[in-house]
Amino acid sequence: MHKNSSADGALLQLNGIGKRYADDEAFVLQNVHLSVKQSEFVGLMGPSGSGKSTLLHVVGLLDSPTEGDVIIEGISCGDMSDDQLSRLRLHKMGFVYQYHHLLQEFSSLENVMLPQLIAGVSFSRAREKAEYLLDDFGLAEKIKACPSELSGGQRQRVAIARAIANDPTILLADEPTGNLDRENSVAVFDDLLKIIQKTKMCAVIATHNNELAGKMHKKYTILEGSLVEK
Repeated sequence: MHKNSSADGALLQLNGIGKRYADDEAFVLQNVHLSVKQSEFVGLMGPSGSGKSTLLHVVGLLDSPTEGDVIIEGISCGDMSDDQLSRLRLHKMGFVYQYHHLLQEFSSLENVMLPQLIAGVSFSRAREKAEYLLDDFGLAEKIKACPSELSGGQRQRVAIARAIANDPTILLADEPTGNLDRENSVAVFDDLLKIIQKTKMCAVIATHNNELAGKMHKKYTILEGSLVEK
């Protein structure tokens, strides 16, 4: 692990990222450079199969790049052990997916408490933080409700609250409103952007939705494996 200089104060940097899954296959991603600062949200666009999810997996340290380096708060992740990467994901990364992936047998409160407890936070502090976040998302009356008792928009808000419960530096979202109708998509997305600005994290969000992408600081399209700013 070593420190890299970050001239622009970026929380996230991608330096020349390339990715292919076998030596005889073409690169899914090639020579990708990206810099994201505090409170910035960046949109990733492109057709299905263009590499959006692959790039999010690389940024989220779930998949290793074939070439290049991921730098989090000025620290290179290239030489980290699996344990170091796991700790970094737990404490520095938040993940939101198209489907909420909430634990069905747990209440909203318990779902948001869980990542905090895994990170070693005390039960009382985890509960207090979960209650605060759910209230912030307008879900104070739903803390005891299980996912099956929530609407689609409410489930996704719980999923976002869970993703930011450990105060991550970087939020990664893969089609976070893809399962919602337009009205709920706009409302949930606006809540997501507000929380990013409030907490001063940064976010990389993959979406097919041009309306939502228009609200982001920067928009990129993945074309033939390369990142092109729109």
